[in-house]
Amino acid sequence: MKKHILVVTALLSVIGIIGCSSKQNNENILAKINFPENPKIEELRDSSIVLDKSNWGTLGAHDPSIYKDKDTYYVFSTDARVGGPATPGIQVRKSKDLINWEFIGQALKGIPEEAKKWSNAQGIWAPEVTKVGDQYYLYYCTSSFGKNRSYIGLFKSKSIEGPWEDQGLVLKTNQGEDRNALDPNIVYDKDGQMWMSYGSFWSGIYVVKLDKNTGKPLNLNDKGKNISKRDAAVSGAVEGPYIIYNEEQKKYYLFVSYGSLSSDYNVRVGRADNIEGPYLDSNGNDMTDISNSKPDEIGNKILGGYKFGDSEGWMAPGHNSILNDNGNYYIVHHVRTEKNKDWFYLNVRKILWSEDGWPIVSPERYTGEKEQAIEKNALIGNWQVILQDKNNNKIIPSEQYEFASNGKIKNEKQSGKWELDGDNNIYIELTNSNGEKIEYSGKVIPSWDWENKKQTIVFTAIDSNGISLWGKLMR
Repeated sequence: MKKHILVVTALLSVIGIIGCSSKQNNENILAKINFPENPKIEELRDSSIVLDKSNWGTLGAHDPSIYKDKDTYYVFSTDARVGGPATPGIQVRKSKDLINWEFIGQALKGIPEEAKKWSNAQGIWAPEVTKVGDQYYLYYCTSSFGKNRSYIGLFKSKSIEGPWEDQGLVLKTNQGEDRNALDPNIVYDKDGQMWMSYGSFWSGIYVVKLDKNTGKPLNLNDKGKNISKRDAAVSGAVEGPYIIYNEEQKKYYLFVSYGSLSSDYNVRVGRADNIEGPYLDSNGNDMTDISNSKPDEIGNKILGGYKFGDSEGWMAPGHNSILNDNGNYYIVHHVRTEKNKDWFYLNVRKILWSEDGWPIVSPERYTGEKEQAIEKNALIGNWQVILQDKNNNKIIPSEQYEFASNGKIKNEKQSGKWELDGDNNIYIELTNSNGEKIEYSGKVIPSWDWENKKQTIVFTAIDSNGISLWGKLMR
């Protein structure tokens, strides 16, 4: 009997040693990762700060447009407000780190007289800032909600914080026309020429060449070329264009928001060899194609409503701008809370790039994370995974999957496999409900888990049909 007890005791000791050794190895692997620090920001529907502009931070930023001036990031945004009527004049925030934001006031004293007279607007929407020579150009638009009697105007200043001098009309549209002069975005082509994309609903998005000196179209009667539109079956719901040129990829990327800003906004992307298009998605669909019987199939979906685990979800992310900060890319957008859509916030997320040159977005808000080498064993465990279904643009909840050390993936419904290659390239294969094997490729990065308030690892990936897959490791 004593002999059996000794054997069992010895086995338990060995198991204990193995368990401690495994835990120690895991801790050693994680210790090599440079995780972002706790941002120490509590912001979800805090009613105590609604009337205190000095504490707004990211609260109340709608249609944000970002610009980096020297070592400071500025966000200009629509006249919108949580918990009361907005004061017209364009909200302005600034930050040193893209994490902590300070509300610094409004760019203008109200709606410019000419713009208000034309559009009968109650506020200023979707501003955009750029710099030409030693002058800052501030674009804005005004309209009446649901109508296309709209006006895009321009101000100039020697300082990004003003004062601003009115330059008048850039472009306007009237009821009865097939386009809408909203949501200006300034983009420079690979030769440094200046362009403006704009548009909302109706016949969609346009791009027009500008005169750098005036900041206005070279031909004042030229309203540009149509580069994105949607079918009447979905109310023509496309707006908020933003174009960038990626020098490494040698491509122009058009980001647009599909859907309704208060319920199912989601961000889609197409790319082109020329600034005037055609902009195509991963399937070769033209972003102007309205012949497709499934309009939600057009465009790579990189960002939509989501919910991790039992935490509150986020809905209708969209109307983004893009920052290229010395080769590091970020998407800046607004988003609404699941339990009350009237509360909206500014989000900044890191953009990574798939191996075939498509932007993919981090599942978590930016807190200073950087791409780095990750060991395979760091990814073993349970993951919360979200498939950004193109045909479901409401809040999509996560599902739990186990990533095993042998490269297998499984959950209650399906199985698959995963592989880590190089520093942080991840390849995932999942079997869909039709038995088809779908392959995703993407990136793994350390991150801050906003829902659980701790450090974690996330992945963002995309398949050949332009559908994004997100994952967060439950540490």
